[in-house]
Amino acid sequence: MSFFETFDLKQLSNLELLAQQVVEGFIIGLHKSPFHGFSVEFAEHRIYNPGESMKNIDWKVYARTDKMFVKRFEEETNLRCQIVIDTSSSMYFPKERKDNQLNKLQFSALAAASLMNLLKRQRDAFGLSLFDNKVDIHTKTKSSTTHYRLLLTYLDKLIKDDVLDKTTATADALHQIADNTHRRSLVIIFSDMFDNSETQDEMFAALQHLKYAKHEVVLFHVVDKKKEVDFEFENRPYEFIDMETGQKVKLQSNEVKSYYTKKLAKFNNALKMKCLQYKIDFVEADINTGFKPILESYLVKRKKMSV
Repeated sequence: MSFFETFDLKQLSNLELLAQQVVEGFIIGLHKSPFHGFSVEFAEHRIYNPGESMKNIDWKVYARTDKMFVKRFEEETNLRCQIVIDTSSSMYFPKERKDNQLNKLQFSALAAASLMNLLKRQRDAFGLSLFDNKVDIHTKTKSSTTHYRLLLTYLDKLIKDDVLDKTTATADALHQIADNTHRRSLVIIFSDMFDNSETQDEMFAALQHLKYAKHEVVLFHVVDKKKEVDFEFENRPYEFIDMETGQKVKLQSNEVKSYYTKKLAKFNNALKMKCLQYKIDFVEADINTGFKPILESYLVKRKKMSV
């Protein structure tokens, strides 16, 4: 049974608990996966060696996995991570959700909270940046529990907000974040990359700015793949509304599907190629597939940075 099958949207009121559940489930799963070596290090555990003291055995992990792991107590690491979230109105898609579906903003907020939980466990420093047509929040990176809970309050307020007609200035915001993130960091971006810039080049230049500032960058391209990428709608008339401008257009979905998917594929391919050129990790984050790809991608990136 997946996380989404047991997820209740009402639980979003306790973001800290949800993030902890996501992370603990992820770590347990890693013990049984090809990422086992990563999970042991990242969860601050190592395999118990027969004959050594048993005082540091994590009995909770033993109860779940039937394997003995010893808690590791390492000195604080030097990793700094700035988590950046696009909060423009397009990130509130889908506006009308069925069952326990998250919109792109809620998905990003919970993914960010889960990453911060992992970072805190590893004693790494983390900060948070929120932007729409300007940078609204930009915190310093810290590793304390107090700081973690402060950032959760920002995320909690964010997912309860439901304001439409908030435009995006991704390029300007990323330039500003690059200028204000002074020490070399891992910058993790959650965004659908829909921007009001006149050309894509402006947005690509902003991504390049982050790399020029010596940051390692991971871009989680947050999408509802079924609707936004594959344009899977019933063949009937719809009224489509631009969530950032409020503009409306009525049309038959199949009349524009081919044109739409080709244009979007061209944009996405250009984005992927620029990320490859700038050595930015590009990860498609489909809101319907859960958080495992997010956390695994981060884990692999962190492992590479620690070598």
